[in-house]
Amino acid sequence: MRAMIIGEYGENSQFETKEMEQPDVQKGSVLVKVAASSVNTVDTMIRKMGENLPFSPATPAILGMDFAGTIVAIGEDVEHFSIGDEVYGCAGGLGDLQGTLADYIAADSKLIAHKPSNLSMKEAAALPLVGITAYEGLIRANIGSGQKVLVHGGSGGVGHVAIQIAKHFGAEVYSTGGGKKQMEIIESLGASAINYKTESVEDYVKTHTGGAGFDVVFDSVGGPNLINSFNASALNGQIATTVSLCELDLSVAHFKGLSLHVVFMLIPMIYNQKRADHGKILQHLKEIAEMGHLTPIVDAQTFPLEDAMKAHLHLESGKAIGKVVIEN
Repeated sequence: MRAMIIGEYGENSQFETKEMEQPDVQKGSVLVKVAASSVNTVDTMIRKMGENLPFSPATPAILGMDFAGTIVAIGEDVEHFSIGDEVYGCAGGLGDLQGTLADYIAADSKLIAHKPSNLSMKEAAALPLVGITAYEGLIRANIGSGQKVLVHGGSGGVGHVAIQIAKHFGAEVYSTGGGKKQMEIIESLGASAINYKTESVEDYVKTHTGGAGFDVVFDSVGGPNLINSFNASALNGQIATTVSLCELDLSVAHFKGLSLHVVFMLIPMIYNQKRADHGKILQHLKEIAEMGHLTPIVDAQTFPLEDAMKAHLHLESGKAIGKVVIEN
């Protein structure tokens, strides 16, 4: 099979195309012919910072986490899957898990699910990491019908999926964005767009909640922006964030009785713990997608496997609209 190999990590690292043996199918795994994979920010971080991240694969490494494809072989003790099934998942590119930038991946069957029938391979490959992240955060924040939900960064990879999932659960959704294109994406997803560059937190909380605050805040921006999430939240509100590598004054959170949920969806992959939870979430996302309530946005520019480096650079440029996808 073809595989894209990183020989060493660093700012100037490059992918190299190599011919390799197909991976063996182990107990509990399936061999998948990869049709498409997508690039996430964590993939670019590993490529550049590998030695400084405890979950990076040893080099030479095959990176890539998300994929969609077709099962061609099945290992022992695998249930609910058959040869020929179209599947999707986030199952590689960490530790000793081979990545998805290859023609084939031997994936842990607990980390995959059947592909949504109404999504293309490209769309399905764009969904796993961001979909699991958004779903986990909203569920932990007790998302429910009739709530007012604020999504920070609603035009981003995780944010645009969080909007759709929150709406699926019957919430009234609002989302921040900072430019015309971002605002248009947010509105197209059925949320009310808030321009954080021109509207203060106090102003949009007053406008949209009468000053009471939002029941749930999903913060995909995180860091210092968490203070804005605290200020935008209702008393005893729920906040989920994907970025909390920072030091903050929690005084506002204390006096408002807020619950903060930190989502790091890679934990089951890194520690081989509760991996089946990811498979179950992917199955739920499949059902939501097939109801017509969830479609990932895929950037107009797709890349062949040999151009994996260009795909990484395109994501890093900030010019991509939606998920960047690589097709095999």
